[in-house]
Amino acid sequence: MFRNALEPWHLLVLIVVVALVFGSKKLPDTARALGKSMRILKSETAAMKAQDPAAAPVAEEPSRTVSTAPGAPTQAAREEGAR
Repeated sequence: MFRNALEPWHLLVLIVVVALVFGSKKLPDTARALGKSMRILKSETAAMKAQDPAAAPVAEEPSRTVSTAPGAPTQAAREEGAR
């Protein structure tokens, strides 16, 4: 149904209609405003993603075990000896 919906000549007609409706003087200002809006939208989206705790990866705590030489007391044995 929508095969080849936007062919090159469709885009050309669309550009001509937009130029006639807005005029050649307002087109650069409109494009500039649209670009600023897109930059603001991207920066706000990035800020929201950075603030969202659910979206941020959870940092795992490092394990408390310490690798020791063979025959040395383990972390559990050191904790028990400190009691």
